[in-house]
Amino acid sequence: MVRTSPVLIDSLDHLVLTVRDIDATIVFYRDWLGMEVVTFGGGRKALAFGQQKINLHEADKEFVPPVIKAERPVPGSGDLCFLTSASLADVVARAEELGIAIIEGPDRRTGAVGAINSVYARDPDGNLIEVSNRLY
Repeated sequence: MVRTSPVLIDSLDHLVLTVRDIDATIVFYRDWLGMEVVTFGGGRKALAFGQQKINLHEADKEFVPPVIKAERPVPGSGDLCFLTSASLADVVARAEELGIAIIEGPDRRTGAVGAINSVYARDPDGNLIEVSNRLY
């Protein structure tokens, strides 16, 4: 039997969030976290930041062919952590300006490459959104 080496992943290109209301989702991520709205592939919407993006699928209106979507996409099932160089005080202040409730934090956590300090909120679908600073 020939054994091959595991495939090594370099980075995340995009992820998909299934949402109830694409416009409300855009407002949340654009206005609070500064993500750029991108239109692609026949009018589909995404939120871009750095070299990544979040493609938005509207619940029960996923595009065809259905084989290229999650098995059971459900709004509100996401738990995402974003890194920022902005101070968490500024992150919280902007959330307060927009009426977004910070539900936890700042709290020290463990990120992918080390310690982070995080605050938490929920987007319009109830996804848990963590915004963090790396602690060096």
